[in-house]
Amino acid sequence: MKGIADTGLIVAFGSCTDQHHAWAREVWAQLEPPVHTCEAVLSEAQFLIKRFGGNPLLVWELLDRGTIEIDFALGLEVTRVRELQRSYRELPMSLADACLVRMSELHSQSRVFTTDSDFHIFRRNRRQLIPVIIP
Repeated sequence: MKGIADTGLIVAFGSCTDQHHAWAREVWAQLEPPVHTCEAVLSEAQFLIKRFGGNPLLVWELLDRGTIEIDFALGLEVTRVRELQRSYRELPMSLADACLVRMSELHSQSRVFTTDSDFHIFRRNRRQLIPVIIP
């Protein structure tokens, strides 16, 4: 199964004290690498893993092993990402979330693996549900 990794999946995997750690380990075992993500997610993940006492360098290890792959060019997608953030400003939508919504538009056969329930609210292509795997 091809996937798009949100911050929550990476943080839960990298922090054994995270409430979704077991779920994240199970998910990683089932995913076909590489799992796609974006730089904004990796930045958030490093910050949060460190905050929760884990090793933020895990993000680099996942990249080096080919487990995750950066598959997004914000510079090419800035107009759509900005549009998404404007349309969800009441939530609000983070830059990472907007990038992942856009990635789900570009990779329509992929699912977003997340712990963020806002992905039940977000829509791709303005009206379509985003296929998510969530604990």
